[in-house]
Amino acid sequence: MFLAVRELTHARGRFGLMGVVIALIAVLMVMLSGLSGGLVNDGVSGLKNLPVTAFAFDEGTKTDNAFSRSVVDGEQLAAWRDQPDVEAATPIGVAIVNAVTDDGTQIDLTVFGVEEDSFLAPTPSDGSGLGAPAGIVVSETLRSEGVELGTVVTLDQTETELEVVGFTQGQATFGHVDVAYAPLATWRLITLGDAPAGAAPTEADLAGVDADHASAIALQAVPGSALASGDTDAVAAADAAAGTTTMTLVESFNASPGYQAETLTLAMIQWFLYAIGALVVGAFFTVWTIQRGHELAVLRAMGASARYLVRDGLTQAGILLVTFTAVGVAVGLGLGALMPEGMPFSLEAGPIAVASVVTILLGLAGAAVAVLRVTRIEPVTALGGAR
Repeated sequence: MFLAVRELTHARGRFGLMGVVIALIAVLMVMLSGLSGGLVNDGVSGLKNLPVTAFAFDEGTKTDNAFSRSVVDGEQLAAWRDQPDVEAATPIGVAIVNAVTDDGTQIDLTVFGVEEDSFLAPTPSDGSGLGAPAGIVVSETLRSEGVELGTVVTLDQTETELEVVGFTQGQATFGHVDVAYAPLATWRLITLGDAPAGAAPTEADLAGVDADHASAIALQAVPGSALASGDTDAVAAADAAAGTTTMTLVESFNASPGYQAETLTLAMIQWFLYAIGALVVGAFFTVWTIQRGHELAVLRAMGASARYLVRDGLTQAGILLVTFTAVGVAVGLGLGALMPEGMPFSLEAGPIAVASVVTILLGLAGAAVAVLRVTRIEPVTALGGAR
Protein backbone atom coordinates (compact mmCIF):
# COMPACT_ATOMS: atom_id res chain seq x y z
CA MET A 1 0.00 0.00 0.00
CA PHE A 2 2.85 2.37 0.87
CA LEU A 3 4.60 1.70 -2.44
CA ALA A 4 1.36 2.13 -4.43
CA VAL A 5 0.60 5.55 -2.90
CA ARG A 6 4.23 6.67 -3.20
CA GLU A 7 4.34 5.87 -6.93
CA LEU A 8 1.00 7.59 -7.51
CA THR A 9 2.45 10.71 -5.86
CA HIS A 10 5.80 10.75 -7.67
CA ALA A 11 4.47 9.81 -11.13
CA ARG A 12 1.56 12.23 -11.16
CA GLY A 13 1.86 12.99 -14.87
CA ARG A 14 1.61 9.39 -16.05
CA PHE A 15 -1.14 8.41 -13.65
CA GLY A 16 -2.97 11.69 -14.28
CA LEU A 17 -3.01 11.01 -18.02
CA MET A 18 -4.31 7.50 -17.41
CA GLY A 19 -6.88 8.90 -15.01
CA VAL A 20 -8.16 11.32 -17.64
CA VAL A 21 -8.72 8.39 -20.01
CA ILE A 22 -10.65 6.49 -17.30
CA ALA A 23 -12.70 9.60 -16.54
CA LEU A 24 -13.58 10.03 -20.23
CA ILE A 25 -14.69 6.40 -20.39
CA ALA A 26 -16.86 7.00 -17.31
CA VAL A 27 -18.36 10.12 -18.93
CA LEU A 28 -19.26 8.12 -22.03
CA MET A 29 -20.71 5.40 -19.83
CA VAL A 30 -22.98 7.92 -18.06
CA MET A 31 -24.08 9.46 -21.35
CA LEU A 32 -24.87 6.05 -22.85
CA SER A 33 -26.77 5.10 -19.70
CA GLY A 34 -28.79 8.31 -19.96
CA LEU A 35 -29.53 7.76 -23.64
CA SER A 36 -30.53 4.17 -22.99
CA GLY A 37 -32.85 5.16 -20.13
CA GLY A 38 -34.27 8.02 -22.19
CA LEU A 39 -35.00 5.81 -25.19
CA VAL A 40 -36.66 3.21 -22.96
CA ASN A 41 -38.88 5.85 -21.35
CA ASP A 42 -39.62 7.44 -24.70
CA GLY A 43 -40.47 4.06 -26.19
CA VAL A 44 -42.44 2.27 -23.48
CA SER A 45 -43.13 4.62 -20.56
CA GLY A 46 -46.82 4.26 -21.36
CA LEU A 47 -46.52 0.52 -20.69
CA LYS A 48 -44.14 0.83 -17.71
CA ASN A 49 -46.69 2.96 -15.87
CA LEU A 50 -49.50 0.41 -16.22
CA PRO A 51 -50.34 -1.77 -13.15
CA VAL A 52 -50.10 -4.94 -15.25
CA THR A 53 -48.56 -8.37 -14.59
CA ALA A 54 -48.73 -9.56 -18.20
CA PHE A 55 -50.39 -9.07 -21.58
CA ALA A 56 -52.15 -11.83 -23.52
CA PHE A 57 -51.99 -11.49 -27.31
CA ASP A 58 -53.77 -13.51 -29.97
CA GLU A 59 -52.12 -16.89 -30.49
CA GLY A 60 -49.42 -16.89 -33.16
CA THR A 61 -48.87 -13.13 -33.13
CA LYS A 62 -45.28 -12.13 -33.93
CA THR A 63 -43.62 -10.73 -30.83
CA ASP A 64 -42.24 -7.62 -32.53
CA ASN A 65 -44.90 -4.92 -32.73
CA ALA A 66 -47.44 -7.36 -31.28
CA PHE A 67 -49.75 -4.60 -30.07
CA SER A 68 -50.37 -3.55 -33.67
CA ARG A 69 -50.64 -7.10 -35.06
CA SER A 70 -52.78 -8.80 -32.41
CA VAL A 71 -56.58 -8.87 -32.27
CA VAL A 72 -58.34 -10.56 -29.34
CA ASP A 73 -62.07 -10.98 -28.76
CA GLY A 74 -64.59 -11.34 -25.95
CA GLU A 75 -64.31 -15.14 -25.76
CA GLN A 76 -60.58 -14.96 -25.11
CA LEU A 77 -61.18 -12.28 -22.48
CA ALA A 78 -63.80 -14.46 -20.75
CA ALA A 79 -61.41 -17.44 -20.78
CA TRP A 80 -58.75 -15.42 -18.98
CA ARG A 81 -61.22 -14.04 -16.45
CA ASP A 82 -62.10 -17.63 -15.54
CA GLN A 83 -58.48 -18.47 -14.67
CA PRO A 84 -58.01 -18.88 -10.89
CA ASP A 85 -54.64 -17.06 -10.90
CA VAL A 86 -56.11 -13.92 -12.49
CA GLU A 87 -57.30 -11.19 -10.16
CA ALA A 88 -58.46 -8.94 -13.01
CA ALA A 89 -58.40 -9.01 -16.81
CA THR A 90 -59.37 -6.18 -19.09
CA PRO A 91 -59.01 -5.49 -22.83
CA ILE A 92 -56.74 -2.77 -24.19
CA GLY A 93 -56.74 -1.36 -27.70
CA VAL A 94 -53.64 0.23 -29.22
CA ALA A 95 -53.52 2.32 -32.39
CA ILE A 96 -51.03 4.93 -33.63
CA VAL A 97 -52.74 7.82 -35.43
CA ASN A 98 -51.88 11.18 -36.98
CA ALA A 99 -53.81 14.19 -35.78
CA VAL A 100 -53.93 17.97 -35.81
CA THR A 101 -54.87 20.29 -32.96
CA ASP A 102 -57.37 23.12 -33.26
CA ASP A 103 -54.52 25.60 -33.76
CA GLY A 104 -53.15 23.64 -36.73
CA THR A 105 -50.27 21.83 -34.95
CA GLN A 106 -49.63 18.35 -36.35
CA ILE A 107 -49.10 15.67 -33.70
CA ASP A 108 -48.87 11.88 -33.49
CA LEU A 109 -50.79 9.91 -30.88
CA THR A 110 -50.87 6.34 -29.68
CA VAL A 111 -54.49 5.83 -28.67
CA PHE A 112 -54.88 3.43 -25.74
CA GLY A 113 -58.49 2.26 -25.64
CA VAL A 114 -59.39 1.19 -22.10
CA GLU A 115 -62.56 0.56 -20.13
CA GLU A 116 -63.33 3.57 -17.96
CA ASP A 117 -63.87 1.52 -14.79
CA SER A 118 -60.89 -0.83 -15.25
CA PHE A 119 -57.49 -0.82 -13.53
CA LEU A 120 -56.00 0.57 -16.76
CA ALA A 121 -58.00 3.79 -16.58
CA PRO A 122 -55.55 6.68 -15.97
CA THR A 123 -55.60 8.84 -12.87
CA PRO A 124 -55.02 12.34 -14.27
CA SER A 125 -52.64 14.79 -12.63
CA ASP A 126 -54.62 17.63 -14.15
CA GLY A 127 -58.19 17.77 -15.45
CA SER A 128 -60.68 14.90 -15.31
CA GLY A 129 -60.60 11.22 -16.17
CA LEU A 130 -62.28 9.22 -18.90
CA GLY A 131 -66.04 9.33 -19.24
CA ALA A 132 -67.26 11.35 -22.20
CA PRO A 133 -67.16 9.50 -25.56
CA ALA A 134 -64.93 12.19 -27.09
CA GLY A 135 -62.80 12.84 -23.99
CA ILE A 136 -59.13 11.76 -23.96
CA VAL A 137 -56.43 11.88 -21.27
CA VAL A 138 -53.05 12.59 -22.87
CA SER A 139 -49.38 12.45 -21.89
CA GLU A 140 -48.04 15.36 -19.88
CA THR A 141 -45.27 15.79 -22.48
CA LEU A 142 -47.83 16.96 -25.06
CA ARG A 143 -47.94 20.32 -23.29
CA SER A 144 -44.71 21.14 -25.16
CA GLU A 145 -46.75 20.93 -28.39
CA GLY A 146 -49.16 23.56 -27.11
CA VAL A 147 -51.84 21.05 -26.08
CA GLU A 148 -53.93 22.19 -23.10
CA LEU A 149 -57.17 21.19 -21.38
CA GLY A 150 -59.98 21.73 -23.83
CA THR A 151 -57.79 21.38 -26.92
CA VAL A 152 -59.69 19.66 -29.73
CA VAL A 153 -57.68 17.04 -31.62
CA THR A 154 -58.86 16.00 -35.11
CA LEU A 155 -57.73 12.60 -36.40
CA ASP A 156 -56.38 12.80 -39.95
CA GLN A 157 -58.03 9.83 -41.66
CA THR A 158 -61.46 9.92 -40.07
CA GLU A 159 -61.57 13.64 -39.16
CA THR A 160 -63.07 12.56 -35.84
CA GLU A 161 -62.79 15.22 -33.12
CA LEU A 162 -61.57 14.36 -29.63
CA GLU A 163 -61.20 16.76 -26.71
CA VAL A 164 -58.36 16.74 -24.17
CA VAL A 165 -59.95 16.45 -20.72
CA GLY A 166 -56.90 15.49 -18.65
CA PHE A 167 -53.16 14.88 -18.50
CA THR A 168 -51.30 11.85 -17.17
CA GLN A 169 -48.83 12.04 -14.30
CA GLY A 170 -45.52 12.48 -16.13
CA GLN A 171 -44.49 11.05 -19.47
CA ALA A 172 -46.61 8.36 -21.16
CA THR A 173 -45.36 7.28 -24.58
CA PHE A 174 -45.44 4.19 -26.78
CA GLY A 175 -43.15 3.73 -29.76
CA HIS A 176 -41.80 7.29 -29.20
CA VAL A 177 -45.33 8.64 -29.64
CA ASP A 178 -47.36 10.34 -26.90
CA VAL A 179 -50.21 8.27 -25.47
CA ALA A 180 -53.83 9.39 -25.49
CA TYR A 181 -56.19 7.31 -23.33
CA ALA A 182 -59.69 7.00 -24.77
CA PRO A 183 -62.77 4.93 -23.85
CA LEU A 184 -62.47 1.46 -25.36
CA ALA A 185 -65.76 1.89 -27.24
CA THR A 186 -64.40 5.08 -28.84
CA TRP A 187 -61.21 3.25 -29.83
CA ARG A 188 -63.31 0.51 -31.47
CA LEU A 189 -65.38 3.11 -33.31
CA ILE A 190 -62.19 4.69 -34.69
CA THR A 191 -60.50 1.43 -35.70
CA LEU A 192 -63.66 0.18 -37.43
CA GLY A 193 -63.81 3.39 -39.47
CA ASP A 194 -67.31 4.18 -38.20
CA ALA A 195 -66.38 7.35 -36.27
CA PRO A 196 -68.26 10.49 -37.39
CA ALA A 197 -66.34 12.74 -39.78
CA GLY A 198 -65.93 16.35 -38.73
CA ALA A 199 -67.64 15.79 -35.39
CA ALA A 200 -67.10 14.26 -31.96
CA PRO A 201 -68.42 10.76 -31.23
CA THR A 202 -71.57 10.60 -29.12
CA GLU A 203 -73.21 8.05 -26.86
CA ALA A 204 -75.49 7.12 -29.75
CA ASP A 205 -72.45 6.42 -31.94
CA LEU A 206 -70.93 4.17 -29.29
CA ALA A 207 -74.20 2.34 -28.77
CA GLY A 208 -74.15 1.38 -32.43
CA VAL A 209 -70.77 -0.35 -32.20
CA ASP A 210 -71.25 -4.10 -32.56
CA ALA A 211 -67.72 -5.35 -31.80
CA ASP A 212 -65.77 -6.77 -28.89
CA HIS A 213 -62.26 -6.72 -30.32
CA ALA A 214 -59.12 -5.30 -28.71
CA SER A 215 -55.36 -5.47 -29.25
CA ALA A 216 -54.51 -7.44 -26.11
CA ILE A 217 -55.76 -8.49 -22.69
CA ALA A 218 -54.11 -6.84 -19.69
CA LEU A 219 -53.77 -9.20 -16.73
CA GLN A 220 -53.35 -8.66 -13.00
CA ALA A 221 -52.26 -11.81 -11.21
CA VAL A 222 -53.34 -12.91 -7.75
CA PRO A 223 -50.37 -12.20 -5.45
CA GLY A 224 -48.32 -15.34 -4.86
CA SER A 225 -50.03 -17.26 -7.67
CA ALA A 226 -48.27 -19.24 -10.40
CA LEU A 227 -48.99 -16.47 -12.89
CA ALA A 228 -47.47 -13.87 -10.58
CA SER A 229 -44.32 -15.96 -10.15
CA GLY A 230 -43.96 -16.53 -13.90
CA ASP A 231 -44.68 -20.28 -13.85
CA THR A 232 -44.40 -21.15 -17.54
CA ASP A 233 -46.50 -24.30 -17.23
CA ALA A 234 -49.40 -22.41 -15.65
CA VAL A 235 -49.17 -19.66 -18.27
CA ALA A 236 -49.02 -22.20 -21.11
CA ALA A 237 -52.13 -23.98 -19.81
CA ALA A 238 -54.05 -20.69 -19.59
CA ASP A 239 -52.87 -19.68 -23.06
CA ALA A 240 -54.05 -23.02 -24.47
CA ALA A 241 -57.50 -22.49 -22.95
CA ALA A 242 -57.81 -18.93 -24.23
CA GLY A 243 -56.00 -19.27 -27.57
CA THR A 244 -53.46 -16.58 -26.67
CA THR A 245 -49.74 -15.95 -26.25
CA THR A 246 -48.79 -14.26 -23.00
CA MET A 247 -45.87 -11.94 -22.30
CA THR A 248 -44.87 -10.43 -18.97
CA LEU A 249 -44.93 -6.66 -18.72
CA VAL A 250 -41.17 -6.43 -19.34
CA GLU A 251 -41.33 -8.89 -22.23
CA SER A 252 -44.11 -6.83 -23.79
CA PHE A 253 -41.71 -3.90 -24.18
CA ASN A 254 -40.31 -5.76 -27.20
CA ALA A 255 -43.78 -5.46 -28.74
CA SER A 256 -43.20 -1.71 -29.00
CA PRO A 257 -41.92 -0.54 -32.42
CA GLY A 258 -38.11 -0.40 -32.52
CA TYR A 259 -37.62 -1.10 -28.82
CA GLN A 260 -35.49 -4.25 -29.12
CA ALA A 261 -33.27 -2.88 -31.90
CA GLU A 262 -32.57 0.33 -29.99
CA THR A 263 -31.81 -1.27 -26.63
CA LEU A 264 -29.64 -4.02 -28.11
CA THR A 265 -27.62 -1.48 -30.10
CA LEU A 266 -26.95 0.69 -27.05
CA ALA A 267 -26.16 -2.34 -24.90
CA MET A 268 -23.61 -3.54 -27.46
CA ILE A 269 -21.95 -0.11 -27.55
CA GLN A 270 -21.87 -0.02 -23.76
CA TRP A 271 -20.21 -3.45 -23.47
CA PHE A 272 -17.66 -2.48 -26.12
CA LEU A 273 -16.91 0.58 -23.98
CA TYR A 274 -16.36 -1.64 -20.93
CA ALA A 275 -14.02 -3.89 -22.94
CA ILE A 276 -12.07 -0.89 -24.23
CA GLY A 277 -11.72 0.38 -20.67
CA ALA A 278 -10.33 -2.96 -19.47
CA LEU A 279 -7.88 -3.12 -22.39
CA VAL A 280 -6.67 0.46 -21.88
CA VAL A 281 -6.10 -0.04 -18.15
CA GLY A 282 -4.41 -3.39 -18.78
CA ALA A 283 -2.12 -1.91 -21.44
CA PHE A 284 -1.13 0.97 -19.16
CA PHE A 285 -0.21 -1.29 -16.26
CA THR A 286 1.63 -3.68 -18.57
CA VAL A 287 3.90 -0.85 -19.71
CA TRP A 288 4.18 0.49 -16.16
CA THR A 289 5.18 -2.94 -14.81
CA ILE A 290 7.82 -3.37 -17.53
CA GLN A 291 9.28 0.08 -16.84
CA ARG A 292 9.71 -0.56 -13.12
CA GLY A 293 10.84 -4.15 -13.47
CA HIS A 294 14.29 -3.43 -11.97
CA GLU A 295 12.78 -1.75 -8.89
CA LEU A 296 10.42 -4.68 -8.39
CA ALA A 297 13.33 -7.08 -8.64
CA VAL A 298 15.13 -5.11 -5.93
CA LEU A 299 12.07 -5.45 -3.71
CA ARG A 300 12.02 -9.19 -4.36
CA ALA A 301 15.70 -9.36 -3.41
CA MET A 302 14.90 -7.52 -0.19
CA GLY A 303 12.33 -10.17 0.72
CA ALA A 304 9.06 -8.84 -0.66
CA SER A 305 6.77 -11.66 -1.76
CA ALA A 306 5.13 -11.86 -5.17
CA ARG A 307 1.75 -11.68 -3.42
CA TYR A 308 2.74 -8.38 -1.82
CA LEU A 309 3.74 -6.91 -5.19
CA VAL A 310 0.53 -8.09 -6.87
CA ARG A 311 -1.57 -6.64 -4.06
CA ASP A 312 0.37 -3.40 -4.29
CA GLY A 313 -0.22 -3.13 -8.04
CA LEU A 314 -3.93 -3.88 -7.76
CA THR A 315 -4.25 -1.30 -4.98
CA GLN A 316 -2.68 1.22 -7.30
CA ALA A 317 -5.14 0.33 -10.07
CA GLY A 318 -8.06 0.38 -7.65
CA ILE A 319 -7.25 3.88 -6.38
CA LEU A 320 -6.90 5.12 -9.95
CA LEU A 321 -10.12 3.48 -11.17
CA VAL A 322 -12.33 4.47 -8.24
CA THR A 323 -11.09 8.07 -8.10
CA PHE A 324 -11.32 8.88 -11.79
CA THR A 325 -14.50 6.89 -12.39
CA ALA A 326 -16.11 9.04 -9.71
CA VAL A 327 -14.75 12.16 -11.44
CA GLY A 328 -16.09 10.95 -14.79
CA VAL A 329 -19.52 10.15 -13.34
CA ALA A 330 -19.71 13.63 -11.79
CA VAL A 331 -18.82 15.25 -15.12
CA GLY A 332 -21.30 13.01 -16.93
CA LEU A 333 -24.09 13.98 -14.55
CA GLY A 334 -23.26 17.63 -15.13
CA LEU A 335 -23.38 17.20 -18.90
CA GLY A 336 -26.61 15.21 -18.58
CA ALA A 337 -28.26 18.15 -16.87
CA LEU A 338 -27.43 20.26 -19.94
CA MET A 339 -29.10 17.95 -22.45
CA PRO A 340 -31.79 19.69 -24.55
CA GLU A 341 -35.37 19.00 -23.56
CA GLY A 342 -36.24 17.34 -26.86
CA MET A 343 -33.55 14.66 -26.51
CA PRO A 344 -34.67 11.32 -24.98
CA PHE A 345 -32.25 11.38 -22.04
CA SER A 346 -32.95 10.09 -18.54
CA LEU A 347 -30.35 9.60 -15.79
CA GLU A 348 -31.26 6.95 -13.22
CA ALA A 349 -29.16 6.14 -10.16
CA GLY A 350 -29.45 2.33 -10.45
CA PRO A 351 -28.10 1.87 -14.01
CA ILE A 352 -25.32 4.42 -13.43
CA ALA A 353 -24.23 2.67 -10.22
CA VAL A 354 -24.19 -0.72 -11.94
CA ALA A 355 -22.26 0.66 -14.91
CA SER A 356 -19.72 2.31 -12.58
CA VAL A 357 -19.12 -0.92 -10.68
CA VAL A 358 -18.75 -2.89 -13.93
CA THR A 359 -16.28 -0.30 -15.24
CA ILE A 360 -14.15 -0.57 -12.09
CA LEU A 361 -14.28 -4.38 -11.93
CA LEU A 362 -13.37 -4.85 -15.59
CA GLY A 363 -10.61 -2.28 -15.22
CA LEU A 364 -9.24 -4.23 -12.24
CA ALA A 365 -9.43 -7.42 -14.28
CA GLY A 366 -7.38 -5.80 -17.04
CA ALA A 367 -4.88 -4.49 -14.49
CA ALA A 368 -4.66 -7.91 -12.81
CA VAL A 369 -3.58 -9.58 -16.06
CA ALA A 370 -0.81 -7.01 -16.42
CA VAL A 371 0.29 -6.93 -12.77
CA LEU A 372 0.66 -10.71 -12.65
CA ARG A 373 3.89 -10.19 -14.58
CA VAL A 374 5.59 -9.36 -11.26
CA THR A 375 5.29 -12.99 -10.17
CA ARG A 376 7.85 -13.86 -12.87
CA ILE A 377 10.41 -11.27 -11.79
CA GLU A 378 13.46 -12.95 -10.20
CA PRO A 379 15.55 -11.30 -7.43
CA VAL A 380 18.70 -12.07 -9.42
CA THR A 381 17.62 -9.33 -11.85
CA ALA A 382 18.37 -6.76 -9.17
CA LEU A 383 21.92 -8.12 -8.91
CA GLY A 384 22.57 -7.69 -12.61
CA GLY A 385 22.07 -11.33 -13.53
CA ALA A 386 19.92 -10.39 -16.47
CA ARG A 387 22.69 -8.25 -18.04
